Amino acid sequence: MSAVVDPGQQDTLLELLNTTPVVNGAPRDKLADAEAAAAWQRAHGGTGSDEELRHLVRARDALQAVLRDDAPATSLAPLLKGVCRRPRISAGGVDWELDAPVERRLAVEAVLAWSALQEAKPGRLRPCANPECRLFLLDRSKTNRARWCSMAVCGNRMKARRHYQRTRDSTAE
Repeated sequence: MSAVVDPGQQDTLLELLNTTPVVNGAPRDKLADAEAAAAWQRAHGGTGSDEELRHLVRARDALQAVLRDDAPATSLAPLLKGVCRRPRISAGGVDWELDAPVERRLAVEAVLAWSALQEAKPGRLRPCANPECRLFLLDRSKTNRARWCSMAVCGNRMKARRHYQRTRDSTAE
């Protein structure tokens, strides 16, 4: 079965990956606050339960490690244990329904969205090229050459840093 990349699921995946930004030089976890986490979960179709959050954070951390090349893709296997997709016939053809415990559904959907992106758009989901940034980007450009999560923030910062370094190096010679 070939991957179908649902734009809503890929946006949710990117939002999940980006719940650990660096703010004022310190890493922050947007899902650490129980109320904020429950609101995030409900906004993305979840129940907002503590158990759902535990699975979601585990999936987020594992996916971040895979995308940063800190862990192999096989490390995601435990997240999918006991999960399957079942075919359902409809007037439009065959649809595939996810069969996963409700408390694991959001986490499983994140892993499946990552897998679909890997298959349909390999290399487009990646960490920001700014080593001080912890965010990820989904490169939607035609050339697949985007490097920063935000051109206005990280891109500008990195270009200014390179310019300063070149200027400093040329005056030191």
